Parts: sequence; structure tokens; C-alpha cells
Amino acid sequence: MVFPPEYDIFVELSGNSIMESKHHSRRKPPSLNNAMDYKKFIQNRQLRLKLLRMMCLIPDTLMLKMQYRIKFGRSLNLKNPQRFTEKLQWYKLHYHDSEMIRCVDKYEVRGYLAERGFMDLLVKSYGVYDSPEEINWNTLPNSFVIKDTLGGGGTAVQIVRNAEKLNREQMQLQLQQWCDTPICRDGGREWPYYSGKRHRILIEEYLDAPGGLDDFKFFCFYGKPEFLYVVSDRTLGDGGKIHILNPDYTDTGTIRVGDEPDGDIPPKPSCYAEMIEIAKALSKPFPHVRVDLYAYQGKVKFGELTFYNASGYMSYQPDSFDIEIGKKFVLPPEQSLK
Repeated sequence: MVFPPEYDIFVELSGNSIMESKHHSRRKPPSLNNAMDYKKFIQNRQLRLKLLRMMCLIPDTLMLKMQYRIKFGRSLNLKNPQRFTEKLQWYKLHYHDSEMIRCVDKYEVRGYLAERGFMDLLVKSYGVYDSPEEINWNTLPNSFVIKDTLGGGGTAVQIVRNAEKLNREQMQLQLQQWCDTPICRDGGREWPYYSGKRHRILIEEYLDAPGGLDDFKFFCFYGKPEFLYVVSDRTLGDGGKIHILNPDYTDTGTIRVGDEPDGDIPPKPSCYAEMIEIAKALSKPFPHVRVDLYAYQGKVKFGELTFYNASGYMSYQPDSFDIEIGKKFVLPPEQSLK
């Protein structure tokens, strides 16, 4: 099967949406010299997303091999994967645990935390809705956050800082688009997001912090954090300044291409040791999961659980980091949904 250049769009996927990262001029690692820039061919983001959904009939393995080749300029090794980015593709195809379906849903994951004694980590919820018409805007506080329960990549989040200035009609149109998202195989083939659950609307408390909240993303393997991203100065639907650290909060000397930090590492929060223990507990049942936490007023708050960071299409400098982390990811036996 031969595809024209228009199909060079299967890159930078996160969850069931496309990450729109700011790309500045930089020298690419050797492995990326043959990669393609899909945005040069199709500049409209909504069109790219629609085209991805049109590709739902392409078999999963072929789709992932196409995307991997386009992104990295090399073949995807699924028979004996070595790299972290390769193993994430294998993980999508061959490990299907029903608990993962619950954990990617931003509302239902609250039950997962509650069962493990972490109710205090949850941000206050004002309600979950099947349709924007169900929302009683008059009962909400002046500031809040609205999320698509199956959204990803920061592209399905709306922050309302002053409800008095909110254009409700425009907001309801946006929320209806979320609810109308087709339940079909997404471009990244992240199966938990299209396993039968509907896109709903979750409204939560807005955590107002001077300068914004730093995001601590722990990459864990069967309950053991191996490294973390500390993300600061993040814009919704876009990247941020990512420092890649060891669990002891020292710098790994690695950068993620496209999200290079340009300042000092944010100070380690006073509750960091507690964060580590929480990440261990929440990640223990899974071969791999990323646990996202925040430090807010000296306390730990939960963000989300993510099984396929950037859909497995992130590039690192040095490139050897991808291989080093791959060694930490011990693939489980293949598992299908029961």
C-alpha cells in the first residue's frame, strides 16, 4: 500500500488528539534526519484530525508502523522492541487491561484513587455531564476548569477565571463538539479512549497559583518511578518547559525535542517525598503508567494517569535516553480484555 504526502500527518499524537507544540529552529538528532514535517502538507489542525479519523480502517499494526517511520525516519521493531518509544507501541497493541479504561477517564479515575485511600488528592468536582445542556451555570463558582473526560494533550480543557465574562453560548458549542466526538479508533491507536465510553464534560475546581502550577509527571514501571518531567510555563494545548529529572530530583542531562527548558529547574516542593510514594502506589498494578501530580499550597493534588506519553512519538537528546528507558520497561505477557 502506497500513501501520498497528504498522509504525512501521523505524528505528535497524544491521547485522542494532536499535540500542537511550538517548534523552534534546532538541530535534529541523527535519527530524525529522515523524519517528515506533516504540518507543511496540511496546515489546518481540524482537517488533520478529521483525516486521522478517516484512517480508522487501517489495521493497527500498519498504522503504528507508518506513524513511527514518519516521525523518526526508522522502522518500528515490534518483534523485539528495545526503545521506550517502540515498547509503547507494543504496549498499545498487546496489553489490554480493563482497569486502564477506567483510569484514562478523568472522572472515573477518581474511583480508582478512592479505592486506594487517596481521596484527599482529588480536586473538588462540581459535576459530570453528558451534555452541555445539563449544566446549571448559575450554580458554579466564579472560576472553574472544564474538561473532556476522554480528552488528551491539554487540547480538551477550558479554564474559566471569571464566569461573569464567560460567553456561555460559545462555550456550549465547544463542549458539544467534545460530546459529539466519534467513538472510533484514533490516530494513535490508544485503545482505552475508544472502548465504548462516551465523551462527557467534567467541571472541577480551579487551582489558582501565582505563576501557574508546575506539573510533576512520574514515569513508573510496576510501581517504580524511573524519571519524571517537571513541566512549567505550560500553555493549554501546547508544550511547556520540560526538565527531565531522576527520582532524586537531579538533572538527567536529557531534553525532549520541541520542549527544551530555558531556565533553572523549579525548586523541589516540600511535599516531593510524598509525591514519590503516591506515584509508587498508583502505578503498582501497571507495567507502565505516567502519574501526574501537582504541589498546591504545600499539598499534593492529582492530575491524571497516562499510559502512552505523547502516544510514544517523543524524541530525546541524547537519543540514547530512549534506549536506556526502554531497558526499564519490562514488557508483560500479552493480555486481551476479558
